Amino acid sequence: MAGRFTLRTLSDFAAAHSLREYPGDCQRLHGHNWKVEVEVSASELDELGMVIDFKQVKQATRKATDRLDHQYLNELEPFNQINPTAENIARTLFQEIATTLNDDRVQVDAVTVWETERASARYSDSDSE
Repeated sequence: MAGRFTLRTLSDFAAAHSLREYPGDCQRLHGHNWKVEVEVSASELDELGMVIDFKQVKQATRKATDRLDHQYLNELEPFNQINPTAENIARTLFQEIATTLNDDRVQVDAVTVWETERASARYSDSDSE
């Protein structure tokens, strides 16, 4: 099996949400300082010896999170239709970031969304692992 190089970036955004039909405190409006970890890999490095420039990953992540920053997530697509859980946020960000970055060589492997330092959800496409 050929080896793969993986890099990770970490960014953040602040947003509020509430979990519909949740039987507890999280049903009420509350906020988090969310952290977003993006994992990108390639089996070959580019001509500079990189998987991808960290700056490109950060820009793609910022593009995906800017619309969420300082917002009430329940009012935004797709979270006006689905619960804005860490799991659903991770999947949504994965799809948006992968659309921007994936090419013949580079692939987004996973996105992890942290609600707190001790609680996170990770989404990866079954094709990427």
